[in-house]
Amino acid sequence: MPDKFSLTIREEKPADYEAVESLIQQAFSLAEYSDGNEHRLVQNLRNSDAFVPQLSMIAVLNDIIVGHILLSKIKIRNKEREFNSLALAPVSVLPEFQNKSIGGKLIEAAHLKAKNMGFTSIVLLGHQDYYPRFGYKPAHTFGIKLPFEAPPENCMAIELVPGSLSEVSGEVVYPSAFFE
Repeated sequence: MPDKFSLTIREEKPADYEAVESLIQQAFSLAEYSDGNEHRLVQNLRNSDAFVPQLSMIAVLNDIIVGHILLSKIKIRNKEREFNSLALAPVSVLPEFQNKSIGGKLIEAAHLKAKNMGFTSIVLLGHQDYYPRFGYKPAHTFGIKLPFEAPPENCMAIELVPGSLSEVSGEVVYPSAFFE
C-alpha cells in the first residue's frame, strides 16, 4: 500500500487529460460491467455544463497518475420540484494499484471537496459491496430512482449533509453527456 504521504490527490488539469483517459481505459479493461466507453463519458462530461472542474480529481503517486474520480452535476426531479445533486461516475484506478485504498481516498477527497463547495448529495450506480463502506445507501430509501432499469442494490445515494435528502424524491435527470 502506498504511504499516505507519497500519494497526492489534486484537481485534474487539462494537461492530465490524455493520461487520465488512458488510465480509465486500463482500469475498466477487465471490469465485469463495462462497455469500454468510460473514458468517452469523461470526455463528454468535460465538454458539458454538468462538468465541475474542481470535482475531477486525480491521485498521483511518484509523479504517475494512478487514479481519477469525477463528480458531475445532475438533477433529481419529481412532478412538483427539481433538486440539485451530483453523480459519481467514474472512479478509476490503474489495475496494478487497485485494492490499495486509492479509490477510497479519491472518494473521500471528492466528498469533502463537494461538501465544501456547497453540494449536499451524490447518486451513483455501482458495486453494492464497495460503496456502502463510504456511507452510500440504496437510492430507493431516499425516494430516488434512476431513469433506466438497474438492480436496486446498485443504485445508491449519500447525504453529504445529514438530512439533505429527507425532502428529496424523484427520478435522476442525467445530462445528455451521459448518453452520447
